[in-house]
Amino acid sequence: MSFFSNFQTDKCPGPISGNPVSGLNEKVCLQAQRVFDACIKQGQNDGMVLTITDPTPANPTYPLTFISARSTTSVGTVTAFQVDRLPDKANCARVQASVDIPVEVVYTDANGVEGKASATVTVSEDVILFVPQPSIVPYEVQCVVSAVAPEGTFNAENNTFTADMCITVVLKIVINVDLLVPTYGYCAIPPAQEYTQEICAGFFELPLYPQGNACGGGCNK
Repeated sequence: MSFFSNFQTDKCPGPISGNPVSGLNEKVCLQAQRVFDACIKQGQNDGMVLTITDPTPANPTYPLTFISARSTTSVGTVTAFQVDRLPDKANCARVQASVDIPVEVVYTDANGVEGKASATVTVSEDVILFVPQPSIVPYEVQCVVSAVAPEGTFNAENNTFTADMCITVVLKIVINVDLLVPTYGYCAIPPAQEYTQEICAGFFELPLYPQGNACGGGCNK
């Protein structure tokens, strides 16, 4: 059986005859990523230790002076993931995870040379989410992240930075699925309107030939 067997009709799917909207009762199968649940957590995390690696330029002169730090990607890495289902809430579960966020730290060294280096901050998540029951295609956990630190201090003892960071974490429970959805047909793509400065507009509005006398004569007629 194909996915067309989902139709409650004895006819093949297709546009309604005579309907101005093509494909009004048509259904299509789409490959998509279904988000079963998601939540966002924002907060200020004080005293985050930034252990820098791969400084550019290499071998900066210590001590360093902190300028700023921010995440380099919107995709976080989820580790230590654990799901504990709640018996009193159907399909709900306690979700615990650690989220690693790549960060770029900008600084100046003792000679006033500006440089940058990589670091990673890790935050812990402990939330309640809708988690689907086991299936052949398993669910996945994705994480959207953002982090920024406008202020920080350098620790000369271990060559690290300590910063108060504003962090946003979005956890998602997703599965790549095939969805059967109604459709209005293909999108109509309008022609592009090209940008011009219209520098020739006044010239092109002139007539091709000068307008002559209606009588067709010269100045003395």
